Amino acid sequence: MTELLATPFLGQALWLWLSFAALVAALLALDLGVLHRQAREIGVAESLWLSAGYIAVALAFGAGLAWQLGTAAGMEFLTGYLIEKSLSIDNVFVIALIFSFFSVPRIHQHRVLFWGILGVVALRALMIGLGAALVAQFSWMLYLFGAFLVATGLKMLWPSRQPPDLARNPLLRLLRRLMRVTPTLRGPAFVVREPHPSTGRPVLWATPLLLALLMVEAADLVFAVDSVPAIFAITRDPFIVYTSNIFAILGLRALYFALAAVLHRFAYLKYALALVLVFIGAKIFLVNIVGKIPAGLSLGVTVTLIAGGVAVSLWASRRRGAGLPGGADAQPAPVAARAP
Repeated sequence: MTELLATPFLGQALWLWLSFAALVAALLALDLGVLHRQAREIGVAESLWLSAGYIAVALAFGAGLAWQLGTAAGMEFLTGYLIEKSLSIDNVFVIALIFSFFSVPRIHQHRVLFWGILGVVALRALMIGLGAALVAQFSWMLYLFGAFLVATGLKMLWPSRQPPDLARNPLLRLLRRLMRVTPTLRGPAFVVREPHPSTGRPVLWATPLLLALLMVEAADLVFAVDSVPAIFAITRDPFIVYTSNIFAILGLRALYFALAAVLHRFAYLKYALALVLVFIGAKIFLVNIVGKIPAGLSLGVTVTLIAGGVAVSLWASRRRGAGLPGGADAQPAPVAARAP
């Protein structure tokens, strides 16, 4: 049994993967089976406490990796975790738009987010597995990832001022053509059995809550196109890439209920994230010039840029609130969300 657990799987011992899977399963079971067994609204204070708990677990996991695999591995995990956590802020904006569009009340939002996590775990595993296979088979793919990150970062410096129009979203229009959808919500149900308007026979109907869930999953798939290459630019270890992604997503869903209400106060964070993507993408090309960038330096630059974006955003929002020069007239463009 010991030899089996020590068997390498995707670059790391099998017991590490099993330990991570058990930890995620325990967190999800605690979340749904204990803390939120009954449907109810989640307040800001509870959201912050849950998020703090997820962050503490992630930091403890990163410390365990540093002890087990070395300091560099721990720093790579923390860098990937921080980048994914920050990039997912755009995801919060899109989720808020989706909930508003489908008129999902707060009492049912946690249900959508929780079941959305299960889809994210599977989708990210597929995307990261594909990315790892491509990088292993074609080393030049890493340079393609780097160029994509630099281009994405530069594009984020000039965000669109127009929010996505979900009513015209092609995926949503396709879903409505493929499924029978009830005109309104049916409580917490994703599907219901109701009479057909023509025959009167009971048939299955999708509810707007199911459409909201599918749109949330699609949004995460779109955001993964940025975040997965970003972490592959930090490390090629699939274990670190995947675990940092999943821990960041788990914590972000807990923070959603507090963050969605104050997202407008972090208007300048997007520009900091753009610089992070440019830096991470440029690292790939700098390896051939200055050698490998130390993991500690990557973590330090990432923390500095993101902390600076948060600080400038809060400072600017306070000036706007106080009516000082450079306030409302100098308000930056809204966060440009990438619609699914």
